[in-house]
Amino acid sequence: MEPLVDLKRNTQQSRRGLVLWIVPTTQIYRQTLKALRDRDHPYRQQLDLSSGQRTRIFEKTTPFGPSDVNENLCILLLMLPSANRSLTRKDKLRIYRDSGAFDRFFPADDDYTAHAKLLENCTNLDAFEQPAVFGGRFVKTSLGNTIRLLRPLIILDEGHKAYSVNAKRTLEEFNPCMVVELSATPTTDANVLIEIQGVELNAEEMIKLDLHIRNKENSDWRGTLLESVEHREKLESEARRYEAESGIYIRPICVIQVERTGRAQRNAGYIHTDDVREYLLEQPGIKPEHIAVKTSAKDELKEVDDVGGLMSRECPIRFIITKQALQEGWDCPFAYVLTILTNPMSRTGLTQLVGRILRQPYAHKTGVSWLDESYVFCFSRRGNEILKQVRRGFGLEGLQGLEGRIVPDHNEVGRGGKSQIRQRTRYRAAARDLVLPAFMIRDEDGWRPVHYEADILSRLPWEEIDISTLGDLDLDQEKMGNVLLRMNLTEREWIESPRNSRGGYAVDYGTAASHLLDLVPNPWHGYDLAKRTFAILLKCYHAECVAANHVFILEQLRQLVERERDRLSRAVFHFLLESETIRFLIVAEDLDFNRLPVEMDIPRAKQANREDGAPYQRSLFNVITEDDLNQLENKVATYLDQQARLFFWYRNRPRKDYFVQGWRPHRIYADFIMTLQGSELGAKDDFREVFVVETKGIHLTRSEDTEYKRSVFDICNRHARRADWARFGPKMRSKAMRFEVVDEDQWEAHLNGMLFSENHKPVTPPT
Repeated sequence: MEPLVDLKRNTQQSRRGLVLWIVPTTQIYRQTLKALRDRDHPYRQQLDLSSGQRTRIFEKTTPFGPSDVNENLCILLLMLPSANRSLTRKDKLRIYRDSGAFDRFFPADDDYTAHAKLLENCTNLDAFEQPAVFGGRFVKTSLGNTIRLLRPLIILDEGHKAYSVNAKRTLEEFNPCMVVELSATPTTDANVLIEIQGVELNAEEMIKLDLHIRNKENSDWRGTLLESVEHREKLESEARRYEAESGIYIRPICVIQVERTGRAQRNAGYIHTDDVREYLLEQPGIKPEHIAVKTSAKDELKEVDDVGGLMSRECPIRFIITKQALQEGWDCPFAYVLTILTNPMSRTGLTQLVGRILRQPYAHKTGVSWLDESYVFCFSRRGNEILKQVRRGFGLEGLQGLEGRIVPDHNEVGRGGKSQIRQRTRYRAAARDLVLPAFMIRDEDGWRPVHYEADILSRLPWEEIDISTLGDLDLDQEKMGNVLLRMNLTEREWIESPRNSRGGYAVDYGTAASHLLDLVPNPWHGYDLAKRTFAILLKCYHAECVAANHVFILEQLRQLVERERDRLSRAVFHFLLESETIRFLIVAEDLDFNRLPVEMDIPRAKQANREDGAPYQRSLFNVITEDDLNQLENKVATYLDQQARLFFWYRNRPRKDYFVQGWRPHRIYADFIMTLQGSELGAKDDFREVFVVETKGIHLTRSEDTEYKRSVFDICNRHARRADWARFGPKMRSKAMRFEVVDEDQWEAHLNGMLFSENHKPVTPPT
């Protein structure tokens, strides 16, 4: 039996040990195994980053030994049903059978004392019962017993499915040090640690919204299917055009849900897979290889998965016919169209597959409205029933909060179901001349917008980060024990504790540096920071104590580095401004972000009105949706809309429109851009003053982020006084500009002061 360290603590401290990754279905198993074995997949990349490229992926048939687990981060993939059986049938499962593949974890067969001690220390191990004269109980050398000994961290995919009595018992019997559930719909008993809302996925442009529902009001399913076929062809045409421009390949797929799949179930009155296949083959341009059937008994997608998958250019599949087999675990971002051909009386037909068409190819928008949204075709259903069931489907997929992005298309689905709006006619000429300033940096081609990573972060003097305060950390000196902390890129350099002559603890600074990569992109700088930090602490504490507290130390180091990074970034930013390497300029050429849009595609959503119920009259566009304004923003918009001095206002869109780049990573997208008629101007078709306004709720008034935005806006205002805008944007020569952060508790007084007080008069740059 090879020696074992405390593997529970080993996993937590040194990124080694066993992780038991449990999935509920074969489909999810295959998908997860493929992702974990793919070194280019984000799952595997994150694991390799955490383990220092010492990740190993096992299946239950893969033999492994103690050295594998001691020296690597081992992921054992297991299906819950393969271990989840009643106590009476447990011995029949392979995972619980005696196996020579794992005997290195257990004492020799003739070491009776060691077997007895092992059973005493781990009481739930399966054992052979023998008469006392033959040594008594002997531990089985099974995979199940091996897992129990190693006390793994369990990753439980689709965790909401593992709350039955048998499932809970199975998980508990593995003696896990922790169970981490992954679920879009956690149960009420779940302890939710991290929750990602559907609105966050949508903000990151990872899902295809809006979702458009087309209801064919007749009793012939063929008409609905034909309409979806024609729509898929239109999407493919748009995809070919997009590929020609971008080089990015997309092949839109239509998923078709039927009522019957079995060979003996083709009865009159029910829509069968063969009925749909035959009808599709009657349509021009559709070949047999374009169609695949995925059912519990027939899986024509398996061969495709084995040769590159549905997203491969070589894959010909355009139509997938199924009943329920794709309900969970199946993932193909090329799926755009869902055609529901189930019985109109079915209450679940619209909830089973709704999530299968929402994921955006390559996890980002294309900019083509047809390809950035998803489509559902069904027949003979009432409109309210459709919306109710699909919204329920959004809930089942963990997409609560996006129900408003479901659009019923009563007529033809076209341009992705969006409405195109243009600026109001009376504002177009003036808005065309409005160019907003930005922090610009000079390069060989002239002036361009400042980028945080390339222009600020790259100039940081990381060696000036002051970590001396970390020597004052109060470590938990009782948190001691047999801890292996491997901390050295070469595994040769050992740091001896000055107060511990019995041994040393190797410190892998590379692993520590990996936890700073999102803050310190250069790993050598992170390595140096980690080395300096542990050197300080090893002068004050035993090496064993430092090792036991290394998670706490790394977290404190992260917080300090983030503060220091922002401090140094601010200094670099100011230096570049003072040296005029960066200037606050209006550059009118070849920039889109600092101009107001001429037209926009907006979802067909409920139109927002002023608080008094009247439509907005002074907004740049005549349509504002309810999704565009929160409660405070609606109050501000109502106020602005009622001011006679106001020329027009515009709701600046996050991640799409005008932004200011400061010394922190995230860009500042203000909420409103408003223009005022100058009192000396008699004309009603031009503006003299421009305000860029950010609103903040009461709970954010004194937040660190709000104070940062105030600081950046103050700099904008100071440098606007110096800016010679006439050189770069002649039509802004006589315009004045001011940037303001408006707090909710005094928003109206603040806006009154901006519009009518000399103290808030906008800044006019020199001409």
